[in-house]
Amino acid sequence: MKAVILAAGKSTRLHPLTLSKPKVMLPVANTPILEHNLQQLLETRLVDEAVIVVGFCSGQIMAKFGSKYGKIRLEYAFQTEQLGTGHALLQAEKFVVKEEKFLALMGDDLYSGSDIKKCLRHSSSILAKKVQNIGSFGKIVSEKGILKGLVEKPDENGSGLANAGCYVLPGSIFQLLKKARKSSRGEIELTDAVVELAKTQKVAVEGAEFWQPITYPWSLLDANEAILKQREKDKPQISAAATVEKGATLKGYVEIGKNTLIRNGACIEGPVVIGNNCTIGPNCYIRAYTAIGNNCRIGNAVEVKNSMLMDNATIGHLSYCGDSVIGESVNFGAGTIIANLRHDDGNVKSMAKGELVDTGRRKFGAIIGDNAKTGINTSIYPGRKIWPGKTTLPGEVVKKDVV
Repeated sequence: MKAVILAAGKSTRLHPLTLSKPKVMLPVANTPILEHNLQQLLETRLVDEAVIVVGFCSGQIMAKFGSKYGKIRLEYAFQTEQLGTGHALLQAEKFVVKEEKFLALMGDDLYSGSDIKKCLRHSSSILAKKVQNIGSFGKIVSEKGILKGLVEKPDENGSGLANAGCYVLPGSIFQLLKKARKSSRGEIELTDAVVELAKTQKVAVEGAEFWQPITYPWSLLDANEAILKQREKDKPQISAAATVEKGATLKGYVEIGKNTLIRNGACIEGPVVIGNNCTIGPNCYIRAYTAIGNNCRIGNAVEVKNSMLMDNATIGHLSYCGDSVIGESVNFGAGTIIANLRHDDGNVKSMAKGELVDTGRRKFGAIIGDNAKTGINTSIYPGRKIWPGKTTLPGEVVKKDVV
């Protein structure tokens, strides 16, 4: 069985994080999104080859994964122009067109192997998930478990079946894609071809037990929490090459990588994952649903809560980082404070593609791009973003995005 993973997009809604890396390479619980999905394909034991459709920053993906992942052979197709999901799939035609059926999935959402297995029981299928805000997704119309239609971003509120972007398709889908008209966005939509397919054969609708769409930067926090929740009842994973000093406190599931030092007075409340070669503390507080990458430094009297720190990030002493996503090689000057709660207790809003978007989160901090630096005693308003390589002045109050 072959799989096609669509991983070519620029993902502008996730700026500033995707200005310097493709969305599929953003880490969740310290593992790139694409790798999470490859792990799930391994678990199915039904997929022996994956074709990854790449485009933006393709070199990063190819350098990371090469030609093999476990027992799965990897090949690459290139989408030089991002002209829609259908156009992306067309780039993989030569690899799978002769297959009786193949798996196709979005490389930048998180799936489970058990759901993929359910879809693969059928000759054609689509994965669906019931959501409460169907207006933010593609809506699946079904009857007795069979696909009848797809509506992109329906103009309605309330619950409905969302298209999770995981399909089992026949090789004939490529002829339908070639006949498909471009959408109002000027793109070839995979969903249009799937609707046409459903007119001539049954496309089964399978319900997803686990699906985490990554739409906005704050979606990473939801996904990170979901992955770490799965590990809450597991035994702690502390490398034999790590050092936990006397006086440090670890509670619940805590994962600590090689050559990481947990200093005296550090308090870590799991589930928390910490990578290799980190220094944590002394006298710091790492709270649940935090992921700290490799080569990170957390200073004295720092508190980190429900946040993601990518590799080589440094949080200087006397700082607070809550409900935030921190890019690679970011450096917090001492006393940097991220506010994560509005005074009126309302949902935090944040800019995305030039629009102010309700994050749906009562608590949400900042999104900080790779290699950004803050001056000492910087204060950052909720929902703000700092672009890669940007800096703040000592004592600066960040009231709007730093771009």
